[in-house]
Amino acid sequence: MTDETKFPPENNFPAGYQPAKVWEWKQGNGGRFANINRPISGPTHDKDLPVGEHPLQLYSLATPNGVKVTVMLEELLAAGHSGAEYDAWLINIGEGDQFGSGFVDVNPNSKIPALADHSTGEPTRVFESGSILLYLAEKFGAFLPKDARARTEALNWLFWQMGSGPFLGGGFGHFYAYAPMKIEYAIDRFAMEVKRQLDVLDKRLADNEFIAGSEYTIADMAIWPWYGTLMQGNVYNDAATYLDTATYTNLKRWTDQIAERPAVKRGRMVNRAFGDPSEQLHERHAASDFDLRTQDKLEAEKES
Repeated sequence: MTDETKFPPENNFPAGYQPAKVWEWKQGNGGRFANINRPISGPTHDKDLPVGEHPLQLYSLATPNGVKVTVMLEELLAAGHSGAEYDAWLINIGEGDQFGSGFVDVNPNSKIPALADHSTGEPTRVFESGSILLYLAEKFGAFLPKDARARTEALNWLFWQMGSGPFLGGGFGHFYAYAPMKIEYAIDRFAMEVKRQLDVLDKRLADNEFIAGSEYTIADMAIWPWYGTLMQGNVYNDAATYLDTATYTNLKRWTDQIAERPAVKRGRMVNRAFGDPSEQLHERHAASDFDLRTQDKLEAEKES
């Protein structure tokens, strides 16, 4: 095979948009998220982060990546790890809270979630959702198998999600639901990849109760907020119908099983500031906040 026949020709695209030789930032270009997308890092304004009374301080929003961590914290508390008590502060990414100087100090990548552990003397910052899950699993010795083979399998699937998720969210989700124009090639390309991922999970769950095997682990907590909510039809408009998710019966069984866990139900609510108000808990500082919604208390304080 010659070099010329290994790949399709480079110039076989239909006439239309052609990239410039050097990319230039066109502010306002980017659809729904244009106001927060930019090609540089660092803070845009000075703003300190609040600190509550618990050692663990979470700064987040209930996107799939944020839900991973609040589910983990609620599962730890449900399992009796009292040291996992935490304050969860709302970071409104639509308003650019993630570019405040305090948040950038905790996560220089300006992405939620970010965690500060104040139990370590000088606070330990932990960012990237997978890193936070692993940090908490090791700190409390929970939801990560001790056996080396089983532990490695759980980490395999944790990092599978970290690598696969962008194709679902930033790829399929963006072009199917959020892009300012529908691009058939982009939607078809990422839909095919997401269906391949769903097939990977469905086949894995055919012979395993949980993602990593017989034990519920941080792998399940990482994957469910992305792929479980997709299976439930709760993201990207009617994407579940478009992707025919009902055909992945093993994945559906697992999705429904995880969704019924009390800690998962609670974790989904924390830092949620969109959707059904009855499922929102803007901030979480104590278990009692689930009975008296934090946002209701905040509004009462404002009125008093």
